[in-house]
Amino acid sequence: MPVTWAMARQATLHCLTGCAIGEVLGMVVGTSLGLHNAGTVVVSIALAFVLGYALTMRGVLRAGVPVRRALTVALAADTVSIAVMEVIDNTVMVAVPGAMDAGIGTVLFWLSLAGSLALAFLLTVPINDWLMRRGKGHAVVHAYH
Repeated sequence: MPVTWAMARQATLHCLTGCAIGEVLGMVVGTSLGLHNAGTVVVSIALAFVLGYALTMRGVLRAGVPVRRALTVALAADTVSIAVMEVIDNTVMVAVPGAMDAGIGTVLFWLSLAGSLALAFLLTVPINDWLMRRGKGHAVVHAYH
């Protein structure tokens, strides 16, 4: 089946879902605990990867694939996409003056985070399209859906 932009958008949205849950959770935890910006970014990145992989693995495991193979599929499918999204959204969060220090009760924090995730989505769709057209990235998961 030929890859379409709609497929790339859907794959990116799927990846963004796990990534965003981890990113938001990491930012909330880090800022609530008063971690330094670098600590908050590290927590956010770690959670984004773990939850992004877990979301992909859930579907692959449902297809009856053993855990070890499901992890391999998730790593192949999502690593580049999550990495690109994390670079973009964390760069935006750090670059917006005061966003990381604003606290979770502020509009600045939430608008910056929402904007960073939206930008990450927009810039990652073409990358996922390029990967999928070459049988890589999220294309490796399609056999299990």
